[in-house]
Amino acid sequence: MKPVVFYSTNGHAPEVDLRAALLQGQAPDRGLYLPCSFPQLDAPTLGSFARRPYAEIAFEVLRRFTPGTIDEPSLRALCDDAYGFDVPLEPVARFGGRAHVMRLDRGPTASFKDFAARMMARLIGRFVREAGQTLTILTATSGDTGSAVANAFHRIDGIRVLVLFPIAEVSARQRKQMTTLRDNIRTIAIDGKFDDCQALVKRAFADPELSQIPLSSANSINIGRLLPQSVYYFYAAARVARPGEPILFAVPSGNFGNMMGAMIAGRMGLPIRRLIVPVNGNNEFPLFLGSGDYRRIEPSLNCLSNAMNVGHPSNLARLVAVYGGEMDETGAIHRPPDMSSMRRDLFSTSVSDDATRATIRSAWEEHRLLLEPHGAVGWRGFLDFRGAESTDDSPAVVLETAHPAKFPDEIEALLGFSPEMPASLSALDTLAEDYDRLAVEYEQFKRYLITHY
Repeated sequence: MKPVVFYSTNGHAPEVDLRAALLQGQAPDRGLYLPCSFPQLDAPTLGSFARRPYAEIAFEVLRRFTPGTIDEPSLRALCDDAYGFDVPLEPVARFGGRAHVMRLDRGPTASFKDFAARMMARLIGRFVREAGQTLTILTATSGDTGSAVANAFHRIDGIRVLVLFPIAEVSARQRKQMTTLRDNIRTIAIDGKFDDCQALVKRAFADPELSQIPLSSANSINIGRLLPQSVYYFYAAARVARPGEPILFAVPSGNFGNMMGAMIAGRMGLPIRRLIVPVNGNNEFPLFLGSGDYRRIEPSLNCLSNAMNVGHPSNLARLVAVYGGEMDETGAIHRPPDMSSMRRDLFSTSVSDDATRATIRSAWEEHRLLLEPHGAVGWRGFLDFRGAESTDDSPAVVLETAHPAKFPDEIEALLGFSPEMPASLSALDTLAEDYDRLAVEYEQFKRYLITHY
């Protein structure tokens, strides 16, 4: 297989290999890396996935991107090490067993982001060791990214991690998963919103005065987050659809990295009938899909599904590029995408907090389906799609992206009981927190970086 080459969505940076794309995170022109072409998986390979465990599927998918950067035996060992937890697919009887909820909450931080962060940490750690260098991972989080990244990179030699989070918009358990780690992990509470955190991170990457600090990202702006996320779409399809049968996925979306994982899977040959892309009250994408006119939401709205509180999703630049357009990091569209094709492939709806709460109640009362706010947005989006496309009986998978125990107060208020606590969360309440706090002010953040790193 030939090495895969990656280009910048802004079109003004050199093409790079996977190693450089992962270590840089963001392209020098502030664009995001995408493969120049997508490697293909043929029908026999896709058919074989039904009989193979998750780690083997991950190896088969990811090895298409790694020629020239990592040998296959080493990659296989990394996949085996990263993916030692269950990936349950829970059938929902109302839809004749054709609808499933995929619970991506069984990893060490009870979040879907464990899937990408653990593989990314192992790849970047290997690349850093091979180069004999150090690297600072700079990450913004609206909820689960920070804890997954911090856990995945904890105590990896040569790597320091700095996580920025909006102080008022993460749950206590989400915060403690980041702020109770030590060693090479540091966190900063920002007196602002996720978009403010993300803007600080992006500006630091592009600041020539910080060039002496080797920086990379573990946000979904890094292609190393998206490639591993493509794997669970292959895994799910192999278990709930017949060979070659198109499948629906409902992906609750904020920064759109998760749905781009599905988009990559589709471009690699997975037959996807439609991607359902529900958002919370930050409805910039469904409005864009309907009108073709993109407008950021500033400031982003603080919604119950807090990890999706994004007023300008970074990965829209990638989505627009896949459909032949060009969007820069500010959200300005320089070349429009093929909107008719995008509307054919995608369905999006906005789910209010009231609708999110009502969905948590109804899912439990009608199906004994326990959802947290993000999964509820995904389930509501699927129901909205079925309401609009009532004749579509394709097999469907709705993503549940975090464990309900991360939101005990909300579940208790709505359903009258607290979710059972997974082992990964049970010890948090006894651990001491340690984090810094900064205003939304770039020069102050820049001084912090220069002083500490």
